Amino acid sequence: MPYESTYQQSITDAEQFWAKQANDIDWFNKPQQILSQDEDGLYRWFSDGILNTCHLALDYHVANGRGDQDALIYDSPVTQGFARYTYRDLLTETSRLAGALQSLGVGYGDRVIIYMPMVPQVVFAMLACARLGAIHSVVFGGFAAHELALRIDDAKPKVIMTASAGIEFDKILPYKPIVDKAMSEAHHQVDKVVVFQRWMHRAVLNDETELDWDSLVANAKPVGCTPVKATDPLYILYTSGTTGKPKGIVRDNGGHAVALKYSMKQVYQVQAGDVFWAASDVGWVVGHSYIVYAPLIAGCTTILYEGKPVRTPDAGAFWRVISDYQVKTFFTAPTGIRAIKKEDSEGLLKQKYDLSCLKYVFLAGERCDVATLEWVKELLDIPVIDHWWQTESGWPMLATPIDHGVVHEVKPGSAGRPVPGFQVHILDHDGHVLPRGAEGAVAIQLPMPPGCLPTLWQATDRFKESYLEVYPGHYFTGDGGYQDADGYTYITGRIDDVINVAGHRLSTSDMEEIVASHPAVAECAVIGVENELKGQVPVGFVVLKSGFDVTETGLENDLIKMVREQLGAVACFKKALIVKRLPKTRSGKILRKVMRHIADEKPYHVPSTIEDLTVLEEIGEVCVHQSFKQI
Repeated sequence: MPYESTYQQSITDAEQFWAKQANDIDWFNKPQQILSQDEDGLYRWFSDGILNTCHLALDYHVANGRGDQDALIYDSPVTQGFARYTYRDLLTETSRLAGALQSLGVGYGDRVIIYMPMVPQVVFAMLACARLGAIHSVVFGGFAAHELALRIDDAKPKVIMTASAGIEFDKILPYKPIVDKAMSEAHHQVDKVVVFQRWMHRAVLNDETELDWDSLVANAKPVGCTPVKATDPLYILYTSGTTGKPKGIVRDNGGHAVALKYSMKQVYQVQAGDVFWAASDVGWVVGHSYIVYAPLIAGCTTILYEGKPVRTPDAGAFWRVISDYQVKTFFTAPTGIRAIKKEDSEGLLKQKYDLSCLKYVFLAGERCDVATLEWVKELLDIPVIDHWWQTESGWPMLATPIDHGVVHEVKPGSAGRPVPGFQVHILDHDGHVLPRGAEGAVAIQLPMPPGCLPTLWQATDRFKESYLEVYPGHYFTGDGGYQDADGYTYITGRIDDVINVAGHRLSTSDMEEIVASHPAVAECAVIGVENELKGQVPVGFVVLKSGFDVTETGLENDLIKMVREQLGAVACFKKALIVKRLPKTRSGKILRKVMRHIADEKPYHVPSTIEDLTVLEEIGEVCVHQSFKQI
């Protein structure tokens, strides 16, 4: 059905709508109870259904004629390692690893922490846990020991699965010392540590609790799938919390499988047999949903890429992978595109590759500025679709609809319209729905559709306080935004990214759009810093494109004029600073809040997800001689 009627049905008759979508997956016991509430009053989907996610991802396809189709393609320019695994291969690897874990006492409901780089074994590990009904918690490889220790104490795993090392460009990062330090700090003690040894760096195994991955699997017998309830957790994924303690996002088995399979056809326009690539990491929700589970449940070929958009070996790396493996739909973060744009602003490297296979590009993970979206759209001449979701939602909440291959109007700056199942409202401080065009808090009316977090791991009260009690009857996203007359939603940033300049509420993202449109600007961040007269004033931090020779004063004058012309003098944009890099998380999100604290000379908490600590020092050096309070 077309988007309009599909969306309306998903809202007005949600149970019938999702019952129909549930028919698309292979249940052991098909659910009759579509939507219910548990003893805590929280909504649950398919509560009486029985299934196994690994069965849906592997066994089902092998049994139905896809055994010889590529399921997983591993491409590692940093190690020159390449491998293909058919669905049958992947089933063999996973069932034997599940047998190995079972021999260590891992079973239904047990937790396993997976601390690994982007190698095929991380996919085997996730699926093996799912096969046993165990709950995996993937921690981004290279996370600091303290952060890993926090997750060990919260999840209380029986086993940690890790690798001897990861690689950042040409730098080897040993993982075992980090795991050792985390275990010495953690109160909870795991039974075993299983280490996958990589050829470029081998870890020392200290005692009988530390096991060699390959030796363990060599002696293991394959095992079948453990039936689990739809409401049983599949995984825990930790995300940053304002208290400093990570929040354990819970993903259940049933709703997750139904929602992800639906999203592949509804949002990403892929079918069984298509090649789908999400250029992310399994340590993040994008990797969970769209590198591992969704493509495999949908019968697609998925790509596991151990590399970067640039320097592995150059800014044509993404185009090479798309061409080599005939990718139909490509999903990446805007920061990846901006990195390519900075190194190859004319897009010359793209000309080396035949990209006729590529039909759609999707961008998410951070707000996409108009300049970046338009640059890649002009370069590739195909639909480029910004969309929006969160770790908590697990799959897209906003996206530009596509009906029978026809893309609705893409509005640069907007993340699109609500995906079926999500009733998106813009609320004022009192929880009232605001009219079109008015900016407020973005919230989703309850119940959320399947696939979204039902709760936090062993923290129901914190879940309610963080997400449900801010605006009763709604899930609070923490983002601000507005909707236009056509129902397109514009995400303007986290609520605290809205600044107040002399009583005027202004979105720094609007200013970023203007700054990013300057021909010399590769990427930028505009933050509000404290000012004695106006409360806050905006300051731009700008990274230049390679090959542009401009002075800071000249660029600053250009940007002041552009912002004044396009937003008005009320914006009070008077300061722009050139920096080498912007501080980011490993998933590409710019750490604007930390930058504000640096500029305001306030203490700040360094997020565990930060990509490079030295960037904060560079930002501090740039800010130290500024007088923001007197602007």
